[in-house]
Amino acid sequence: MLTIAAIVVAALNLRPALAALGPVLDQVKAATGASSAAAGLLTTLPILLMGLGALLAAPLRRALGERMGVAIGLLAIAVACGLRAIWPSTAGLLASAAMVGVGVAAVQALMPGFIKRTSGAGAPRMMGLYTTGIMAGAAVAAAMSTGVTRLAGWQVMFGLWAAPAILALLLWMRAAGRETTAPAGGPVVLRRPSMWKSPRAWLLLTFFGIGTGAYTLVLAWFPPFYASRGLTADQAGYALSALTVCEVLAGLAVSAAIARRPDRRPLLAAALASLLAGIACLLLAPWLVLPTVCLLGAGIGAIFPLSLIVTLDHASDPDSAGDLMAFVQGGGYVMASVMPFFAGWVRDASSDLSAAWLLMAAGVVAMMAMTARFKPGARV
Repeated sequence: MLTIAAIVVAALNLRPALAALGPVLDQVKAATGASSAAAGLLTTLPILLMGLGALLAAPLRRALGERMGVAIGLLAIAVACGLRAIWPSTAGLLASAAMVGVGVAAVQALMPGFIKRTSGAGAPRMMGLYTTGIMAGAAVAAAMSTGVTRLAGWQVMFGLWAAPAILALLLWMRAAGRETTAPAGGPVVLRRPSMWKSPRAWLLLTFFGIGTGAYTLVLAWFPPFYASRGLTADQAGYALSALTVCEVLAGLAVSAAIARRPDRRPLLAAALASLLAGIACLLLAPWLVLPTVCLLGAGIGAIFPLSLIVTLDHASDPDSAGDLMAFVQGGGYVMASVMPFFAGWVRDASSDLSAAWLLMAAGVVAMMAMTARFKPGARV
């Protein structure tokens, strides 16, 4: 139970630095003088670094091990949040965004292998809880950001997130116990094929990248989109919070159902249909806020854990799970990082985000075509 708690609490800290930004993005822009494209970089930069960092998971695991690597990642997140409170300029925000990206990358690259190693046959369910924890942290951050900003300023609001990161660090160090990876000079393992040469690994990477691109686009630009449609900053923040609550509920539903569904394709098809319907509401009937929130939240909330679970299904042992997950998350986050910056550029050019939502819809259609390839028992 202590290990489960440590994993979930660590997961809770992987998105607040990003999710808390969207509801107050216009205030941050006004205070720092940043353009929409530069503001988009505050989400793009950590996502990009999360991807690049994940690609280094194997050497990171060999050099530091899972226990110490995750601990360093949580410490970096705590320091980055504190930095935002004392260096509230564009340069400071970009520096802290980079540090957040590095910290989250370390945790996300090493945690799946730890879960596979410690959970055995329960790894898919544990992965569902882990991803649900990630989305729950985003929900709490989105709900709190405008209220705390109104009371104490956005600098303090960002800085407060250092406290739960420190708590996660302490809990992780207590729960993870002794080192979980083989030390240098330990048992020799068979050389595995390179993920870079595997078409299946590239398919998983592309699927995860498009789905995460939808998540990051909504995370960064959903509140400003609805603020431009007449909602107040508080209302737009609450809408994002409600969306992330729907994500959490969808993630919990996936965790509950996944053990009885060895074929993930029906769940993926339902999630993608929900996401596509939500984008259609966003474009054609943006005044239908509640249906849009529910459809987008249910779709994104199910796709995120399912894409990681499907990836985990393709690995036969903990080490290959870590390598495959690092490859998929690394390249996928690099792909996804383009979306917030692209949306900011579109907004600067046209004062509208419709082109970004249309691109997201096209990506969902492509994911629907990919889903047919994920047959049970497939391996990289």
